[in-house]
Amino acid sequence: MTTRQSQDDVEAAYRASLARGHLSFQRCACTEAWLPPREQCPRCLRADFRWEEASGRARLISWVVYHRAYDDAFADRLPYCVAVVELDEGPRLVSNIVGAADPEALQIEQPLQLRVELERGIPVPRFTQQDIPESTAS
Repeated sequence: MTTRQSQDDVEAAYRASLARGHLSFQRCACTEAWLPPREQCPRCLRADFRWEEASGRARLISWVVYHRAYDDAFADRLPYCVAVVELDEGPRLVSNIVGAADPEALQIEQPLQLRVELERGIPVPRFTQQDIPESTAS
């Protein structure tokens, strides 16, 4: 567990993990796990947390595909997918699904895999889709 940290310290620890190609999240003594990083638990408001490294596996909860860039910085990405993903370890975060041949064909509960990418020199967590196992009908 940690002692009280500033938001700058918390953010620096999170970014350092991403710079190493890993996604870390916080877990409180009350068992709540969360992202994005913050100084205290969103459930009990204590600053009694530890960092855990995510496996990189996640599942798709919800998504939207943008076909119009509402900022010029995103124009070269069209269409792009903004998604809510849930890590296997529990925390959810808003991220992007990248590399999808057809973002319209994504499915709820679809397995995803972490891919850390640099955005203007800053590491950010994004996700790629994994193949959906075909059911084996007998």
